[in-house]
Amino acid sequence: MSTLDPAAASALQDEIDFLAAKITKQGSLVRQLKKDSGSDGDAIAEAVSALQKLKIDADALRKKQDDLDPSKKFDRKAFDDLVLRKMFVVPSFEIHGGVKGLFDLGPPACALKAAIIDLWRKHFVLTESMLEMECTCLTPEAVLRTSGHVERFTDLMVKDTETGECFRADKLLEDAIDTLIESNPTMPAEEREDHLRIQRQADAYSPTEIDDLLKKYNCLAPSGQPYSPSFPFNLMFKTSIGPEGTAVGYLRPETAQGLFVNFRRLLEYNAGKMPFAAAQIGLGFRNEIAPRAGLLRVREFCMGEIEHFVNPDDKSHPSFSTVAGKELVLFGRDDQLGSGKTRTLAVGEAVKTGLVNNETLAYFMARTQIFMEKIGMDPSRLRFRQHLKTEMAHYACDCWDLEIKSSYGWVECVGHADRACYDLDVHGKVTKTPMLATLKLDKPKEVEMAKLKFDRKKLGMSFKGDARTVSGAMEALGERWEDFEPFANKLETEGKAEIDGFVVEKGMVTWTKTKKKVHEIKFTPSVIEPSFGMGRILYSLLEHSFYQREGDEQRNVMGFNPRVAPNKCAVFPISSSVEMNAVVDEIANDLMESDISTRADKSTASLGRRYARADEVGVPFAVTVDFETLEDHSVTLRERDSMVQVRLHKEDVTRLIFDIVHGRMTWEKVKEKYPVVTVSEEGEEASGTPAETGAKTVVEKTSRGKFSRPAEKIL
Repeated sequence: MSTLDPAAASALQDEIDFLAAKITKQGSLVRQLKKDSGSDGDAIAEAVSALQKLKIDADALRKKQDDLDPSKKFDRKAFDDLVLRKMFVVPSFEIHGGVKGLFDLGPPACALKAAIIDLWRKHFVLTESMLEMECTCLTPEAVLRTSGHVERFTDLMVKDTETGECFRADKLLEDAIDTLIESNPTMPAEEREDHLRIQRQADAYSPTEIDDLLKKYNCLAPSGQPYSPSFPFNLMFKTSIGPEGTAVGYLRPETAQGLFVNFRRLLEYNAGKMPFAAAQIGLGFRNEIAPRAGLLRVREFCMGEIEHFVNPDDKSHPSFSTVAGKELVLFGRDDQLGSGKTRTLAVGEAVKTGLVNNETLAYFMARTQIFMEKIGMDPSRLRFRQHLKTEMAHYACDCWDLEIKSSYGWVECVGHADRACYDLDVHGKVTKTPMLATLKLDKPKEVEMAKLKFDRKKLGMSFKGDARTVSGAMEALGERWEDFEPFANKLETEGKAEIDGFVVEKGMVTWTKTKKKVHEIKFTPSVIEPSFGMGRILYSLLEHSFYQREGDEQRNVMGFNPRVAPNKCAVFPISSSVEMNAVVDEIANDLMESDISTRADKSTASLGRRYARADEVGVPFAVTVDFETLEDHSVTLRERDSMVQVRLHKEDVTRLIFDIVHGRMTWEKVKEKYPVVTVSEEGEEASGTPAETGAKTVVEKTSRGKFSRPAEKIL
């Protein structure tokens, strides 16, 4: 297979990056056109058509790049076979036909996930002294209506009026147009383009428009009957709370809301100190209409979310200096719309130049990168992509997604968002609960404020029982003149202004600008939120860890980092004698007593086969008890990726593996400390110096016995 020279490869990558930038820019235009209610349908169709052409061109270039570089190919068939055969992930309820979007984690993936979460908790919750909570998955409708979730995550659905089966309306329309075009190969080009224009806008139509189009294309349900009128389908799982069925609830689509509504108690628990962070690991649920891509889009998923509450006027972080020099691959919005290339930049420089909005956001981005490296993710396949203006919520200050490259492309796995004060504000207003923190001042400070005088009669006549709520909202706004001034200007110029959903008229309140000394300042905290999709991280780690032995594609390996490997060590006897099995049990028990997950394999399979089985589930180390063990109590220790083995006393095994797993020892140091032995995969020790092992000493056999000598001959 041909390969590109470095210059040609670089030119091809530049071309791909340039197209990627054009795709991002065109995608942003399409989103904006669909948001604008006055946009012309032909303009949207033309923009979508241009976007699709760019994507086709980019896919062709990537295919060319993959064909010319065999090292970039990913053997999905071998990977999928291993994941299923070794029961990393299996379809849920498989013998009943399974359910799309639901998967079960088998023993190795369950242990891998537990290790990832354990390291996440140590890396973030314990190191940062976060306040961890476990909130209920069942959430009352009022909470999610306040947060906006009840109105979001909707797609238009239709039903088979006879069977009640549901379908996604825009997908039905797209499929009908595909069928029409395929069945009419001689269709005139102009007519064909008219159909394609409708297809490209399928997800932008109103319920009435899409109903008319389904009739136009004669879309019938499987029963042969017309579909029902379309209706919005919310992606949350709806249920009822209590036997009466009157209290509506949902399975939470995210874990964050439980932390927001507990803010006041968390602040009190933290003795009122700001800033602080709360964290939660738990399940989220989204009733995806078309689950796909394995664990990347499922209906039940594990999330790890952090809500860092901070003063909106001071988003510095006390530990930022510890990560300021950490370099990240950043894909800013200007680069996405311009060169299409990423930049490698220290986070301190990114904040200084304004690329990243503030220290706290950048701090968590750097800590996330470090966490990913700790669990064994390939750093060359990690990047942080900034949200475009058209992607961000109106209240967000800045958002960056950690994206991980897999065989599915770049996949968002961790979101980092500066959500400003939105969440606490909306919950506070709806529940009339002040979500405020207090900043104690070292010295009293003179601040400008508005002194208000209300016409209680007018307020009472207009707002009835809500009069006190309205006056209270204005008083809170008047605490800071800079907040009250826009409200006051609107009253002066327009004669009315809105506050918390109430329209106040000019004569209802008068004010004077004044000053007062304050000893403390109350504020609604901003929230910096890193949100981890544990399922996506787990899947990406499986892909990043998978490889095949060079020269033997039948030998598949999961190269997990020892810190998160499901089993840290395997113990094998070279024969099934009672004496050897006793030593195997002794070593395995000692390892497990030190909390080192271990598998002992005393089967009659060849030693090479047992090594291969351990490699497939990612066991990083294997101890072999052989005939010499019975003589001098020594064993061999094999490292999975290099397949290099050292000989050491059995009493050293547990401490050594414990130190490696906890990052206190490296395999290179082990080879310096203990003699390397050349052992076949069947367990036969050979004489001579192992090639390229980096060993300081080797074991050599002669007719007079066995001894250790330096690996390099002394001249």
